[in-house]
Amino acid sequence: MKRSGDSEGEKRRKRRRLLQELGDQKIPFLGPTDQGFQQLWDSSYTGLVLRRSCSVPVELHSHVQAAFLTLRKKGCLLRDLVRVRDRDVFTAVSRALLGEPGHTYRYLDTRLFAIPWHSEDSQLKGQDCCDPDLRAACRALWELNNFFCSDVSQLKEGDRLAQCAKAVDTEVKQGDEGDSEDSKNSEGGESESRHSEEGDTESKHSEEWDIESKHSEEGCSGTKPEGEWETESKNSSEEGECSQTKQCEASISSQSEVKCPTWATKAICGSETKPLGLGDNEKPVAQLKHSLSDYHIEDKENQEDRFSQPSSPCLCTGPVKFNVTLLNFMDPAAMSHIKEEPYCGMGKMAVGWHHDENLVTHSPVAVYSYSCCHDEKGESSEGGSSERSYWRIGLKVAWDIHTPGLMLPLESGDCYYMRDDLNTTHQHCVLAGDTARFSSTHRVAECSKGTLTYIQSRCQEALSNLRIDPETGSHSLLALLPTTLQLCEEIHNEVEFEWLRQYWFQGRRYTRFCRWWSRPMEQLESDWRLLETMTNLFLAMVEEEDGRAGDNRREMAETLLSALTDRHQQRQTWRDRCHSTLAQTLPPEEAPVDRPFWGVDDPRMPLPFDLAEIISRVESLLWRM
Repeated sequence: MKRSGDSEGEKRRKRRRLLQELGDQKIPFLGPTDQGFQQLWDSSYTGLVLRRSCSVPVELHSHVQAAFLTLRKKGCLLRDLVRVRDRDVFTAVSRALLGEPGHTYRYLDTRLFAIPWHSEDSQLKGQDCCDPDLRAACRALWELNNFFCSDVSQLKEGDRLAQCAKAVDTEVKQGDEGDSEDSKNSEGGESESRHSEEGDTESKHSEEWDIESKHSEEGCSGTKPEGEWETESKNSSEEGECSQTKQCEASISSQSEVKCPTWATKAICGSETKPLGLGDNEKPVAQLKHSLSDYHIEDKENQEDRFSQPSSPCLCTGPVKFNVTLLNFMDPAAMSHIKEEPYCGMGKMAVGWHHDENLVTHSPVAVYSYSCCHDEKGESSEGGSSERSYWRIGLKVAWDIHTPGLMLPLESGDCYYMRDDLNTTHQHCVLAGDTARFSSTHRVAECSKGTLTYIQSRCQEALSNLRIDPETGSHSLLALLPTTLQLCEEIHNEVEFEWLRQYWFQGRRYTRFCRWWSRPMEQLESDWRLLETMTNLFLAMVEEEDGRAGDNRREMAETLLSALTDRHQQRQTWRDRCHSTLAQTLPPEEAPVDRPFWGVDDPRMPLPFDLAEIISRVESLLWRM
């Protein structure tokens, strides 16, 4: 499914021009210990909000981190086999999708099928589709989702939710500046990752370079979390100290305590937080912005592209409801090679520069980050030692090389929000630390065509034109208009290639963990068989010279030929994908399945799998008309 906006070739042209203009220079970037950091944040990255680990409820930390480990121990986190530039590649990050029952998320020609939250008030109550441990893990992510929905909705414009909120005491800042400097990686040498892609996710994957994905549902109705999560820290006279009260001293998983890093000494939700200010000798950000002025790209197309809005039928204007979360896991120690960040020299990059896609316009993204050490059995201990390198998030203005980038270290348990149009006008990447890392990325995905309810309604719309005789069981068509034929064939292809084949290629891997999707997909396949019957009836009607088609016969034949040709080509593509070299490396329980597939003489199917002969018949018919 192609996105609106520039073509892939146009994006490559812009990227090449950007790198050519940049030359041997690096885009400057600032970290928390750099002068002008807060000024840059306030002026160019206003949609970014950070919530420190010690301001998140301790019990929520415990539930969420235990859930991560449970999901990994059960083998639920898997690398996706995705499609990039007409070839299949494995994602570097292992992931799983959780969310509202019946929701999916599509990226890189791959549809993920959400394991449901298993919340108490959902339609799952009483269903035995997974074991209690997995149910508890899914519910913990639902609790985190509720916390995010409430928390991000409470923010007002200009709030600084525990960013670097209070100015660090000058003496402490000077004492710790050397240690914090490790969070800013050196530029390194020339990197082959300069050939990495920028822009839509369809154009920026490689085998070693993954893209953080996206997800969500229709609508933006808000939910309130349980009262136990609605804990707000309050300002006190000791505003210069970190709000590490009993919450931060309690045990989280195997942690002995939760600590704020030295560069962030305030972690509260509320007003009156003071930003890091400019020092007397600080270099103004304006000077940094123009330090590469000779290399600035004066390209109106690029400038317009930076601020273009995604094509989305829904605008998020009310309370936020995240409907899916994409869980990611990556262990840098297990990677054979991690590429360098190419534009700023920020260091090793686990997730390449990208915009999160498929989101409801102006909806936020909320991310929970958990760094840990682990063994082969999935047990963990807390990471984040002063001797370890932090995981970091990098941000830059899209298609811009003169505005400095921003680099933000993430302590284990930290959360960050991307609000307003930040995800549209900026790009972000994830920079690898020393330890393994889990993340839960909560989104309001625009999935008006990505829910089970949607595709079921589409099936019923098409099947409403099919009459089944209650006595004989014979089938016949009701309406015979070309527009009706076209609609039915479009739905036919959508069911087969956007749902059935996607499920058997990717989604059915989760059946061994959660059987929620099994019955709905069986019913969808049953409906698809009836759609095959309808195509056969349309074909018979078109081939009748003096039949019911009448004056519409040629138009109907052309419509049928187009649908059959598309179907034939897509079936061959999916066959090739299922039998590709990479697909064959997967264990049987994870390997793609070429389904639906049937032999030439299968009595259950009205039409053959290979449509070449039928396409030839329709083409000959059109020649004779």
